[in-house]
Amino acid sequence: MEDDFDFTKPHVAFNPDNTIGRAISAPFKPTVSRFYDVKVATRLFKTSGKKEHFPAGETLFLENEKSGKHGLFGKRVVHRMYLITAGEVALYSHEKLLDTIKVDDIFGEMAVISDSAAGSTRSAMAKVTTDCSALSLDAAEMQAALSHTPEFALMLMSVMFERLRFLAARLTLRDVAKSNISSRSEPVFDASALAALEHKVEHATVVRFAEGHQIMESGQPGTTMYIVLEGRVTIAINNKIVEKLTAGGVFGEIALVDQSPRTASAIARTDCALLSMNRQALIDLVKADPAVGMTMMRCVANRMRYMNSLFT
Repeated sequence: MEDDFDFTKPHVAFNPDNTIGRAISAPFKPTVSRFYDVKVATRLFKTSGKKEHFPAGETLFLENEKSGKHGLFGKRVVHRMYLITAGEVALYSHEKLLDTIKVDDIFGEMAVISDSAAGSTRSAMAKVTTDCSALSLDAAEMQAALSHTPEFALMLMSVMFERLRFLAARLTLRDVAKSNISSRSEPVFDASALAALEHKVEHATVVRFAEGHQIMESGQPGTTMYIVLEGRVTIAINNKIVEKLTAGGVFGEIALVDQSPRTASAIARTDCALLSMNRQALIDLVKADPAVGMTMMRCVANRMRYMNSLFT
């Protein structure tokens, strides 16, 4: 490994007013974050990425375009994410300009991270505004690259966590209809993955909490993340329930990855067993198994979409 990513070091000037000023529906832009490191991103893309050149006016992808097979002839759409090395790309939604992507920016990563057997959908259209050069990756290429640059997964999670904290702050300032709060319990890890993790993760401990016990509290330092092995856990922000987790669910990872205070509180809704791990154990796990890094990023991306949905 050339060097590990320092999550406590600002890499790009960060303007909170710029972030807060953007609408909730604006495209997620990693380079706005203080955690974004173009050197780490470039290393990932150069490992398995494809060099591409696009003329001005070309459309790279369409809004609401879904990956998978489509149409009478079974045309397959494969989402790709991009790192711009020259030129500019504009992002549009409903024909309205949302943002301009410039050199060293990455974009299109959310659809790639979220891609699965069911496919994923683009949230905007990308159109080349000047002749453009880029490096691109699909999901398989990205996972392969993570075996050489695993710190990219942790960096991008920190960037997404920053966005989640912004959404959480917005959530505390407004009422959210109970009908918008989902009782969803989408597992991050299935049963076989859970069994493997217990043996694979070093320095991890199985801890048990009785029904009604508070597992973590908002604002407190976070040194541990948890994976639900048995039982149910409720996640709340400012006493508002935002998630309900069952076996395979993950929580507490935000504070663990970027060493920030807890964003939310967690309560055991039933007697539960949790796999507890510290920050070093998580880093070692992602380095050893890049698929876990993809799974964790997909989890965070889905959480961002869910948090965004609470404002609609």
